[in-house]
Amino acid sequence: MNAAPRILAHIAGLLAAAAPDERGALWHLAEPGRELDANLVRLPPGAEVGEHQEDVLDVLLVVLEGAGSVRAGDGQVLDLAAGTVLWLPRTSRRALAAGPNGLTYLTVHRRRPGLAIKPPSGAYEGGAYEGGEGPCMLDRVCQECGRLSQDPAPVFCSRCGERFPER
Repeated sequence: MNAAPRILAHIAGLLAAAAPDERGALWHLAEPGRELDANLVRLPPGAEVGEHQEDVLDVLLVVLEGAGSVRAGDGQVLDLAAGTVLWLPRTSRRALAAGPNGLTYLTVHRRRPGLAIKPPSGAYEGGAYEGGEGPCMLDRVCQECGRLSQDPAPVFCSRCGERFPER
């Protein structure tokens, strides 16, 4: 049986229903069996998503409302305005900053593979596993949207822009 297309959200309705000061992920794609991820993100005036690098996925960012800028790892600054479509290739370093009226954007990228815990190399030498429990990574999970940061000491979530708690 073929999957059927369906409408998942109306952006204008989501934005109208959100509180004016609501920030972070306002919506995300959550359909089972999907191969894509998408997030509707709002940053309030002056908010930033700190510099980060996505090593695995290309990201397409579409500005829906407001304005801001992206600072690339090489120092180049790209202005963002409603209607701008920005490609963020994997391995690129970038930081986003919302302008005086905030910034609302949609990101779309390939879905991340699920996390798997694997024993360290050499763990089965001699036929016996002598490992223990894997390290706890809860301090790297965004409290706003649940994304696990690849950065061992994250400051901002690269999905929704939420600041991680101070360590």
